[in-house]
Amino acid sequence: MEAMIERCAGLDVHQETVVACVLFGPLDKRPKKEIQTFPTTTSGLLALSDWLTSHEVTDAVMESTGVYWKPVWNILEHNVQLVLANAQHVKNVPGRKTDVKDAEWLAKLLRSGLIESSFVPPEDIRDLRDLTRYRKKLINSRTSERNRIHKILQDANIKLTSVFSDIFGVTGCRILEALINGEKIEIQSLQQMVDPRVKASLTEIYEALNGRIRKHHCDMLRFHWEHIAYLDETIDKIVEQIDQVLIPYREECELLDTIPGVNKDSVAIFIAEMGVDMSVFGSAKRLASWAGVSPGNYESAGIKKKSKTTYGNKALRTAAVECSFATDRQVNRISAHRKRIMKRQGIAKARIASAHLLLTIAYNILKTKEPYQELGPDYYQQKEQNKELKMVQYLKRKGYSIELTEDKTA
Repeated sequence: MEAMIERCAGLDVHQETVVACVLFGPLDKRPKKEIQTFPTTTSGLLALSDWLTSHEVTDAVMESTGVYWKPVWNILEHNVQLVLANAQHVKNVPGRKTDVKDAEWLAKLLRSGLIESSFVPPEDIRDLRDLTRYRKKLINSRTSERNRIHKILQDANIKLTSVFSDIFGVTGCRILEALINGEKIEIQSLQQMVDPRVKASLTEIYEALNGRIRKHHCDMLRFHWEHIAYLDETIDKIVEQIDQVLIPYREECELLDTIPGVNKDSVAIFIAEMGVDMSVFGSAKRLASWAGVSPGNYESAGIKKKSKTTYGNKALRTAAVECSFATDRQVNRISAHRKRIMKRQGIAKARIASAHLLLTIAYNILKTKEPYQELGPDYYQQKEQNKELKMVQYLKRKGYSIELTEDKTA
């Protein structure tokens, strides 16, 4: 293997120790090697940083093993050029496996320039990613608590879900608070709780409340209700912090917000997961593959076989799919694209293809710093017609006589 880096290091990271192997020397000669083990405490990692500096190491590589690589990255990212490698891409041949050999193998690959770095965003983007992912977790927890309230109401023979489309609306919350406090709801007091926009009559709501609620049900409802209130308060605080982190990226937020189906929360997820510098991906196709919305490629003996989508960033993939669904009732290029794919290949493939298109649009917007331009729902039909016309013109230039006829089977 041809050497490309004179002084590099391979780091085999574990929970308690880091095995570091330094290769240094002229590129046209066999490199010298030094290996040393350091603890993963802060003082140990600082000693590792000083040791790498003493050897004038310019580049270092480590595998993305769980979360153990993060403390090492935080200490070394300002001193050397770090490369985070995918563990599947740097596997050694089977044989005698030791920590020392793993570190040496990583150093050899890096010295020859055979390791492709994984995307690690800047520190502020990493902080934003933690906030958006935790907000998603809290929203899921709140949904679980609401489902538990649904279950308790059914167990108590209370059929609020039959008269309200959402029992956590204005009227539903008032009734739930009364039930939690042990109040006996009469039709007179119920009239003051019901919002005028509710379609169900007072009689229907009163009949739905005619159940067999016990003290146990009230206690359980109170536990879930208080937890929901805590989750709501925490989510509001996280949203405020997200807004503060996004202040330097206000321009990018406004640009992404022009995409159909993308709202404020989705913009925060997009920036948190893929950042704002699109040069790290190289192309929109690589971004889509990294997000896990690209079709698999399984070909053998010249035959393309059925394959699944690639594994990727789950948070970005989920956000892109949700944004594509948000355009379902809209009339634009994204919704027309999904409907066109759905007719031929079904809704499952259509939603991934639509998410792929949406991420491609986001990539080009962040790269060119230009807002979204709607091309219309007939964009793909016009594109196909232009291809046909170009083919006809090409054949005519070659001397062929072309006669266009109307397709009566369409």
